[in-house]
Amino acid sequence: MLARKGLLPDGFLLTRLAEDQNQPNRSRSRSQRARFITKTGSCNVAHKNIREQGRFLQDVFTTMVDLKWQHSLLIFTSAFLCSWMLFAMIWWLVAFAHGDLEPHDPDGEPRPIPCVTAIHSFTSAFLFSIEVQVTIGFGGRMVTEECPLAITVLIIQNILGLIINAVMLGCVFMKTAQANRRAETLIFSRNAVIAPRNGRPTFMFRVGDLRKSMIISATIQLQVIRRTVTAEGEVIPVCQLDIQVENPLRSNGIFLVSPLIISHTMERGSPLYELSAQSLASEDLEIIVILEGVVETTGITMQARTSYTPEEILWGRRFVSIITEEDGRYCVDYSKFGNTVPVRMSSLSAKELDQTRGVQEGSSDSVNPQGWGLVRAGRGGFRRGGRTCDSAAAPQPWYTQSEKPEKEVEQRGEKKKVQLEVIGRQIEEDALGEMSD
Repeated sequence: MLARKGLLPDGFLLTRLAEDQNQPNRSRSRSQRARFITKTGSCNVAHKNIREQGRFLQDVFTTMVDLKWQHSLLIFTSAFLCSWMLFAMIWWLVAFAHGDLEPHDPDGEPRPIPCVTAIHSFTSAFLFSIEVQVTIGFGGRMVTEECPLAITVLIIQNILGLIINAVMLGCVFMKTAQANRRAETLIFSRNAVIAPRNGRPTFMFRVGDLRKSMIISATIQLQVIRRTVTAEGEVIPVCQLDIQVENPLRSNGIFLVSPLIISHTMERGSPLYELSAQSLASEDLEIIVILEGVVETTGITMQARTSYTPEEILWGRRFVSIITEEDGRYCVDYSKFGNTVPVRMSSLSAKELDQTRGVQEGSSDSVNPQGWGLVRAGRGGFRRGGRTCDSAAAPQPWYTQSEKPEKEVEQRGEKKKVQLEVIGRQIEEDALGEMSD
């Protein structure tokens, strides 16, 4: 239906359907896990048995803003109706106390000046209350200078009416201008992937902004939610661990002009260091993504959230490129926003890969390989070109190495190489010969 209306391209829906069919439904094989953060960003937490309900009344404005729209509109309407009814009762009592409601004989004595003209019943008092509070002047009813009490009630109703208008309109404005509305145009990839990048297993997902207006000072934060048990046996059902975002600037700031692939290297010290392809299906974890920034047009701080469960993390796949250069500018194809392709990747965890590499390096040091290999080039680096030697043999300086046989040098047509030690001995012999002469 969305593709038919032109809101989404056909290719986007087709690729989504293909991904859903190709991806194994691992959630059917076991019970559904509870999410801490839903895919839309709402917190899946139910607060029960709250005894101190009065604390919410201490912050009435925030409580009213957090209410649902139907509840807010009900309070909005009830506040005006109750205030109109309250002051209608007051105006009726003022008129009744002054005697304005008594029947008057037109042929008799002239009627005294009333407190409020044209009030004959509670209905007319209710209409006058509405006219006063919403400043509607029809000209038929007005307060006279006969009753100071009526003037006082008029002032109080005007002040209270302004306060109700300010609070109600402020609540409506804050609900319509909430920061989570801007988050509706920030999209995250439906699945996260784990693929090798620069030789290391890397956790990656994609984020994009559909609007042209930018998010200023955008920062992104990753957290792992998992159930842990301490050394003392304490069970922590929701343990939050931060994940370092891969960024050359050593910060979580991003420049979200076009869709970006946010990555995290699964290395030593990472909460995902021991995660493998086999253990991923049985892991009880959830990776939360939090994107914060300032809306460029309104200056309001916004926050967009999503999460990835083990069923939504694809092992051995990477995202396809969606940015191309056309007519001197960059173009983004959102129909391929969540598309992935398989890559060759080991099913071992980063920890197991490091252990395997450590065993291979240890075995290569004990064995004497032939030919040229890698030798250290100072400060932990390596360089090619050094000949490996037996570990039991003592290292020899460069000037004491045995030179090549002269015959081999002559056969290859190379120039004969003379070491500095031989040249030094010849110079000493020539000097002794001259002294003896």
